[in-house]
Amino acid sequence: MPCPREEREALERVLVGPWGVRAEDSRGRLLPEEECSIRTCFQRDVDRITHAKSFRRLKHKTQVFLQPEGDHYRTRLTHTLEVTRLARTAARALRLNEDLAEAAALGHDLGHTPFGHAGERALDKIYPGGFKHYEQSLRVVDILERDGRGLNLCYETRMGILHHTHGAPDDTREATVVRLCDRIAYINHDLDDAIRAGILTAEAVPARIRSECGERNSERINSFVTDLVASSADGTIRLSDKMQETFEYFHGFMFSDIYTNPVAKSEEGKVEGIMSVLYEYYASRPEKLPEDFCGVVEREGRERAAVDYISGMTDSYAMEKFGEIFIPFAWTVK
Repeated sequence: MPCPREEREALERVLVGPWGVRAEDSRGRLLPEEECSIRTCFQRDVDRITHAKSFRRLKHKTQVFLQPEGDHYRTRLTHTLEVTRLARTAARALRLNEDLAEAAALGHDLGHTPFGHAGERALDKIYPGGFKHYEQSLRVVDILERDGRGLNLCYETRMGILHHTHGAPDDTREATVVRLCDRIAYINHDLDDAIRAGILTAEAVPARIRSECGERNSERINSFVTDLVASSADGTIRLSDKMQETFEYFHGFMFSDIYTNPVAKSEEGKVEGIMSVLYEYYASRPEKLPEDFCGVVEREGRERAAVDYISGMTDSYAMEKFGEIFIPFAWTVK
């Protein structure tokens, strides 16, 4: 009798169309492993990511708004979950591999810094080697998780994580779906959060966006995903020309009115200072780094280890360490 994994692989020969990647055709892992009897290789990747410490930390990392007052603003974790759901929906509709799309989507932001893109810009400026969150995401799953052993994910999952920002010519269709769904998710939920924060009103959203995408967040997302599926039926994953133009207009509006808005970004000037002093402290005192990073210090140097440690911090933990190291505590004489 075939095991559950073999049954699922056989089912994929029917469900996954000619442009998708079937689990049995994966290019494999960095270190070969015995197959699971229950899960396909991409299902195992999903499980490894969702059980990773770096995944749990995403719930306390900024998406756009630093320290927002309220429980309903997106964090890096809720952004990841929204991208994952959109990617699975599109992958299913296009007869791609849903599990591969899910794995890449769940892992795409594991390397993001505290304080959102402000933290990323700060580390990119500070660290001589430069810092890009998509490269760090791959580094997290390849090297840093499991006390330096990494998650040993499949090649297709790893490349989907690495290329989620800019893409590459040899991307799988699943990776391209994740990249586009990432963009669809963030411009829409960032607008939703901006309205919730009072940075602008729903009526102030440009008429072109409201007429071509919809008045509500769910309508706008549905417009983009529906267009993506309809325009990709020939195996080339894309938005229609009209919707791509609308996306670019929408994206430009978000940068001009939200991402650079002084109200939304009023606290970001402090981020570079926090990240800079933490980096200088740990790069010059590698003995203060957690034991997990000793191997990185030995192999790649103290600066690399400092960046790995700081980029993995949550917003609150980074501020806690900053205060612990640099702010004097009150004391009393007994």
